[in-house]
Amino acid sequence: MVFLGDLGGSAGIGRSFVKDVDFPLIKLGKSIHVSYSPADFLAFRFALNQGVVEGNDAYAPNKGGPEVDRLQRNLSFKSNIWEAYLAAEVYPTVFIERYEGLAGKFRPYGVIGIGAFRFNPKAQLDGEWVELKPLRLEGQGMAEYPESKPYSLIQMEIPMGIGFKYYIKDNMYVGLEVLHRKLFTDYVDDVSTGYIDPVHFSTYLSAQDAARANRLYYRGTYSSAVSNPGNIQTFQRGDPKDNDAFFTTLVRFGVQLNSQKGPGARARKQLRCPVYY
Repeated sequence: MVFLGDLGGSAGIGRSFVKDVDFPLIKLGKSIHVSYSPADFLAFRFALNQGVVEGNDAYAPNKGGPEVDRLQRNLSFKSNIWEAYLAAEVYPTVFIERYEGLAGKFRPYGVIGIGAFRFNPKAQLDGEWVELKPLRLEGQGMAEYPESKPYSLIQMEIPMGIGFKYYIKDNMYVGLEVLHRKLFTDYVDDVSTGYIDPVHFSTYLSAQDAARANRLYYRGTYSSAVSNPGNIQTFQRGDPKDNDAFFTTLVRFGVQLNSQKGPGARARKQLRCPVYY
């Protein structure tokens, strides 16, 4: 599971998808799904996934470009992800296959669906992982920052991707899939807009949370901010123009149930032709 958002990234200006992947932060996840195929070219999938996404400015390279600002910003987070979605798989090569049955076939496909996921961004402070949403680090819900709205930890998503299956037997396959999630929030990493005046933390938070917020809202190393703390609010914290995203590279293994009624049933009653797809 790979995070794409405000934090971390590769050299230059942040980019979408693979160009901005921090490979050391790739995390293994778990997935289970059930799919139903009403026709050879179409399947419907219901999936449950769990994993961890993470972003860390410390992994941005130092090549003297725009990425230096991210290094000096020095923000980081991680979040558990719980996800459920319903999607359709479409197999276009079914219409040009030369024989019935599945054993030995290679089938590429596209997938698109709709789902929901739960996240909870945290940052490390004194060896403890602290939940960031309750700290309102960008003034969410504060009267002084009416444009900064509270966000929900449960959000909708649109999963979309491509993959392929190779059938070991008529009722068994292995496969590989890349599934990208289009999200409708920029707060998976709790970073979206700018730095606020920390004086407001004590107004809206408990004394303990206000102390944590004062230490976590700005963790940068900008030299001008060190010499003049009033400069902090002039620096960019996040980019609200682009929502966050994440994607998974999924190794699939599946067994087809009720195979007597499956697409390979008739083929077992006849001789097979050479494999084309």
